[in-house]
Amino acid sequence: MKAPEQGSDEVLLTRLRDLSLVDLDALLAGTAGTQYAELLTSYADDLCDALRTARERARDLIETAVRGPDPMGLLDAPYQTRARNGGREAAQRVAERLAARASACRSLARIDDLASQLYPRLVEADRRLASLGTQSQRVP
Repeated sequence: MKAPEQGSDEVLLTRLRDLSLVDLDALLAGTAGTQYAELLTSYADDLCDALRTARERARDLIETAVRGPDPMGLLDAPYQTRARNGGREAAQRVAERLAARASACRSLARIDDLASQLYPRLVEADRRLASLGTQSQRVP
């Protein structure tokens, strides 16, 4: 089971939090024409990039939390198997796997909470870009 990357998660979470603080109307206030379009495109690109990074990390966390081996698989084994060699090593492995899964789930929840706030902002930025009638340089 792959352990969650706490350091990189904090960097990602900080980036998502920072983007969630941006008020689009305040950001674009006082701009017009090309400057408005460029600033809007830059903001939308930044949101899109952050959300893509969040999606990739969420996939990794889901792999750790859901698709890994069942941490409590030994429950289906006879008690003699669980108690083999005093059972301490097996108990430690189960505890470590459960802790890793719980950590992955907490990280996933934090990422999803922030992404759920940002995705509507991306749609709003896209809506505004579409209303300009110009071709954006953004990659879909």
